[in-house]
Amino acid sequence: MTSSSAAASSSSDSIAWIRLSSCYLPLANPISDAKVLTGRQKPMTEIAMLFAEIESKDGHRGLGFSYSKRAGGPGQYAHAQEVAPALLGEDPSDISRLWTKLCWAGASVGRSGMAVQALGAFDVALYDLKARRAGLSLSKLLGSQRDSVRCYNTSGGFLHTPLDQLLRNASASIGRGIGGIKLKVGQPDGTIDVQRVEAVRRHLGDAAPIMVDANQQWDRPTAQRMCRIFEQYNLVWIEEPLDAYDFEGHAALATQFDTPIATGEMLTSAAEHGELIRHRAADYLMPDAPRVGGITPFLKIAAQAEQAGISLGPHFAMELHVHLGAVYATEPWVEHFDWLEPLFNERLEIQGGRMLVPTRPGLGLSLSDQARAWSRASVEFGQRA
Repeated sequence: MTSSSAAASSSSDSIAWIRLSSCYLPLANPISDAKVLTGRQKPMTEIAMLFAEIESKDGHRGLGFSYSKRAGGPGQYAHAQEVAPALLGEDPSDISRLWTKLCWAGASVGRSGMAVQALGAFDVALYDLKARRAGLSLSKLLGSQRDSVRCYNTSGGFLHTPLDQLLRNASASIGRGIGGIKLKVGQPDGTIDVQRVEAVRRHLGDAAPIMVDANQQWDRPTAQRMCRIFEQYNLVWIEEPLDAYDFEGHAALATQFDTPIATGEMLTSAAEHGELIRHRAADYLMPDAPRVGGITPFLKIAAQAEQAGISLGPHFAMELHVHLGAVYATEPWVEHFDWLEPLFNERLEIQGGRMLVPTRPGLGLSLSDQARAWSRASVEFGQRA
């Protein structure tokens, strides 16, 4: 008996049905960061979500998602449609093998970027299915280290926010029990960044965890100057001071300054994160599971980061990263964004600066009626059990 036939005989269940949905989440206000002020992007008004729902022959179900900001949503949805039929009839437990199969199904468009982001929705759905079938939360299935994770808020600190509102937002976040505050920086006039950071530090006090994020918009000389100025404010980290692929530049900053350097959110594969780790270019690594292709590559990245002694701060999608952060060996920071909340019937709980890991099976999520209403297209493959 071959290894493949032996694997097939060990499980009688198989993937019978898949539904893909392209959903567009509107944002209450246009969002601006440093990429907008440099003219490289327009304010963000919506987020394109790709949902994958998978059901097995035995009736087990899983929900997964990926996303794209400003561009790429139609491309993700189109690529997901092309490769989805390759999952029908497969054992849903063979997640790593199925990720590889899907990757090779679309190998001509590469192993990073939009191609693997489309795969992420399937991969997350398969993990959700596996955990639900076991009656475990995703974090427990993977081997949880903790029942809650430190969390920080970003959504109140964007550059379009006036200073007085920024201070009110910071107080409101701390009042809700969120542990830290992240501020966007990268103004054309750096003195404005300094004034805003100084004001928030003074407003919240010396002990409050504060991060800043330049969204890749500084060149090396500017990053040197700004990192030097920001040393006095006892920041948790300075995020993306340089282009995401400037590994050597980030490594130089990480070596030179006491304030930790955080980066990685824009990288779209385990291989790219491997280069970041090899260069020692981050004190905090910020992988984004949907962007790198799902949980399968995320776990490979986390294993490399742990071996290198690097801290973890997963980017966005707290509904997923609360589970993955709970699995990491050392205490992570998870980013609190309430933007995606209308898409799901469930809400995460925040207490004492920490995000509680859901105990419901799988991700602990179900799509809301609003998510269905915002869907612009959907397609089904196979037949439901």
